[in-house]
Amino acid sequence: MPRTATAQSPVKRAPPSQPEPRITHGERVVDASTGITKMDMVRYYALVAPLMLEHLKSRPVAVVRAPDGIEGQLFFQKHEDSDRMAGVLQLDPALDEGHDPLMEIASAQGLRSYAQMNVIEYHTWNALKDRIERPDRMTFDLDPGDGVSWQEVHEGTLLVRVLLQELGLPAFLKTSGGKGLHVVVPLKRLRDWDTVRAFSKAIVEHLARTIPERFVAKSGPRNRVGKIFVDYLRNGRGATTVCAWSARARPGMGVSVPVAWDELDGLTSSSHWTVQTIAPRLAVGNTPWDGYAQSAATLTAAMKTLGFA
Repeated sequence: MPRTATAQSPVKRAPPSQPEPRITHGERVVDASTGITKMDMVRYYALVAPLMLEHLKSRPVAVVRAPDGIEGQLFFQKHEDSDRMAGVLQLDPALDEGHDPLMEIASAQGLRSYAQMNVIEYHTWNALKDRIERPDRMTFDLDPGDGVSWQEVHEGTLLVRVLLQELGLPAFLKTSGGKGLHVVVPLKRLRDWDTVRAFSKAIVEHLARTIPERFVAKSGPRNRVGKIFVDYLRNGRGATTVCAWSARARPGMGVSVPVAWDELDGLTSSSHWTVQTIAPRLAVGNTPWDGYAQSAATLTAAMKTLGFA
């Protein structure tokens, strides 16, 4: 999956094969708190495209549009219902029968096309289009409730990692760009959606039983006051998680960024990097996730260890 971008091999933009989509109203302010404009977002996605496309490749994507800026109404779109756009593929309708086609961002032009459509966020499925019924990852989204400090999020993330290690499962980390952190487990494509979702739920329920003062297994703001809900619901069919390098439609415009576990102590928040501060991070790129694809695991042993039937 992710490949390496280093200081010796800087980010480069591939030459366009089609005319670049025309950007209109580039001066429109997207985030009043920073003054970031639509054209700033176009430039941001052009900058991170070579890194981001590695996470978008072959995955159905959903997008969040903010035609009136992030303080206006946001629109979550999972299906393509308009004319074809440069760099955006319409996937086989059979992948999601009864709906308009799912979408894939196939090139940097696709990011530019969607930027023209006021897209801020990109969310991806936990499966690839060629075997969509077999998830290739399991995602845990640590969602802190009211009263949970960043230090508690930090400690909770480490506890999730420890449990996954005890289960023999690899774990990769990224900021969400919002409030929490994401822990991602790469999987061999052997299990169906129901099994992966049920097992991820069992992991979270084990956490909540073992450390109830920190974790809760029920969603909803009332249930997680002072605690962290480790969201396993993102592991169901059709559910999505914000893509690495996507900006977030929140004041400050935080960015979801892959990080190494030894970098966790240095993070100040889940929006440690923003659209305005991302540039120095590009030399690191996706290297914190080196070995991701090779780490893909089976769940059989982990299920046995947890007593999951």
